[in-house]
Amino acid sequence: MTGSSEQHRLRSAISALSDTVPGDLRRSPLGWAGVRAWEAAHGIELPEPYRTFVAEVSNGSSEGAFMAHRFLPLGRLPENWQSWKADCWLSPEPFDGTAERKFTEPFPLVEEWQWEYDYYDDDEHSPLLHGIYQNGSVLLGGNRDCEFWVLVVTGSQRGRVWWLGDGCAAPYADAGEESEPEADFVAWFQEWQADRGWSSERVDG
Repeated sequence: MTGSSEQHRLRSAISALSDTVPGDLRRSPLGWAGVRAWEAAHGIELPEPYRTFVAEVSNGSSEGAFMAHRFLPLGRLPENWQSWKADCWLSPEPFDGTAERKFTEPFPLVEEWQWEYDYYDDDEHSPLLHGIYQNGSVLLGGNRDCEFWVLVVTGSQRGRVWWLGDGCAAPYADAGEESEPEADFVAWFQEWQADRGWSSERVDG
């Protein structure tokens, strides 16, 4: 983001995000040196305003914050990410939770996909499912064994929040395609903190 109008929009977004998180629930910010080191190690630049929020305000939420739903520190995976349970999914194992994530590979979707309604073809669908879960995003949090929120960092959906659920992946609904991507994260974060955003009812479709 460059220019005075973009900087003003960024600072307004950071102010809105800061107001959302009580000080006692914040983790220490990562700092700009920490953010840039993480970006250099993974070959990407994080989208705003998430980037500045993590650097200056809070790198995740404190233990036990926001009820059962924690805002994850940058690059962290929720505990249930590596504990795939067959009875939670409507498809074969959708991704290898122990594999290294590929931040530089584009997130593969541009619109909602409900694979629970498709005839599941392992050769056709498994590579796409692995890409949805492993490529081009950072984890924001997860509320159940097979439901996660991610922020896309690479590809056409960069800056937008997506919900990865049981048999479905969909973009966060409130901001909409016509808004700036940074508004997507702000709207999601504000609703999530208020404990209204962790539901498939909050995605398009």
